[in-house]
Amino acid sequence: MRSRRGRRAVSVCALAATMAGCSVGPDFHPPKPPEVTRYTNPPPPAETASADVPGGGSQRLVEGRDVPAEWWGLFRCEALDALVRRALSDSPRLVQVQAKLSHAQQDLVARRGATQIPKIDAGLSANRVDVSSGSFENTPQVPVQLFPLSLYAATVRVSYTLDLFGKSRRELEALRATVEYEQFEVEAARLMLAGNVVTTAIEEASLREQVEATGEIISLEARALEIVERLEQIGGVPRLDVVNQRAEIARTRGTLPVLERRLERARHRLAVYLGALPGEAELPDIRLPDELPVSLPSELARRRPDIRAAEALLHEASARVGVATASLYPQITLSGTAGSLTTAIGNLLSGGTGFALLGASLAQPLFHGGQLRAEKRAAVAAYEQAGGAYREVVLEGFRDVADTLSALDADARSLHERAEASSLARSAFEIASKRYDAGGVSLLEKLDAERLMRSASLEQIDAVADRLADSAALFQALGGGWWAEPEDRTVAAQAPPPPAP
Repeated sequence: MRSRRGRRAVSVCALAATMAGCSVGPDFHPPKPPEVTRYTNPPPPAETASADVPGGGSQRLVEGRDVPAEWWGLFRCEALDALVRRALSDSPRLVQVQAKLSHAQQDLVARRGATQIPKIDAGLSANRVDVSSGSFENTPQVPVQLFPLSLYAATVRVSYTLDLFGKSRRELEALRATVEYEQFEVEAARLMLAGNVVTTAIEEASLREQVEATGEIISLEARALEIVERLEQIGGVPRLDVVNQRAEIARTRGTLPVLERRLERARHRLAVYLGALPGEAELPDIRLPDELPVSLPSELARRRPDIRAAEALLHEASARVGVATASLYPQITLSGTAGSLTTAIGNLLSGGTGFALLGASLAQPLFHGGQLRAEKRAAVAAYEQAGGAYREVVLEGFRDVADTLSALDADARSLHERAEASSLARSAFEIASKRYDAGGVSLLEKLDAERLMRSASLEQIDAVADRLADSAALFQALGGGWWAEPEDRTVAAQAPPPPAP
């Protein structure tokens, strides 16, 4: 009999767990993507300008093609590929965001177990009852000789709160949105980390070349200074020429420590991205991608992880409105207790000592000083704020792509002109060298022509680095191809299932 009552109590609560009520509050629908067909007006040229120098080839914009998952491979540099993979494996930044994702997933599991599955608790108690015989003066039928006595109880209690108005379901919806937010934060962190490694590697390689070119210019200017000083000693040039030459070399030498400092900082920053102590990381032969995939504008909102993260926050805010609304309605809790009660602990499992209790409670908020209504209004305001933040992130995303496309065109044209200037400076130096060999110009004029050639080459190095960096920036602006990752790496959209009760 005792076991039958216990099963009945459990069955009642299990039946209550399957009851589905309505869910108050707004149902979330993902915002529609902007209805645009291009990123800039007018659209960028389908092919950029080219220059006959390393890193100066034309780039073709391939509209409608998605960015590959490992987009950094388009630079065709094995050393760069190895660095990015190392960073994605060892970066402490990714450890942090992945731990936050795991935390959010476990919060969801815990809350799902607490709301969707009836609670079952076992208890065991022992009590000593000692009542004075004077308590029963008016009730002679009570056998006073039973006191003092011991009472032992073993119970199993099952309870479940009906989710009639969807408060628990909205809470779970909000937590699932939080998990999605953390998932896209992981993807955003991976994208930013890969982009930082690529752009820092490009910067490091460019600065190395600039330091080397600046050193050569300083050597040329030092030789020129020696010549001018000798000419001054024999009265060939005025003192002003010597002073001007010394000022020129001092000005050039002043740029070298700045470049060296930037180079060391780039190397140290790259080491941090790799999860290592500051050290060197030299990257030769980074090649400019010949083709740049440009996904459709209508797909951008589904591709950029920061936009998807903002959408998840909007979803969470929507669910919180439902939670605040459901708090205004009644809450019903069903409970059942089955167990055994006896005065001898050895009889807890024997027949005739069992009992069962069924109960229900209802709680209806009546007066909370305006708290619940204010919480709902606050939730609505938070939803509106999240909506505005989402629209801003979308607009910033499109601006980011538009700026990068414009920069790529400007970079190509700038490199074309600087390459032309460098070529003309090289031609001028060759002419000056031939004239010097023929006795037509002085060594000083030849050195000056070589200095101008080196300076033009320095500007060309900077222009090539801009093209490489902006190519990487375009891949980042378009979302980085995270959706094309293998299934075993891509973060699943669903949280892990709850543990068995």
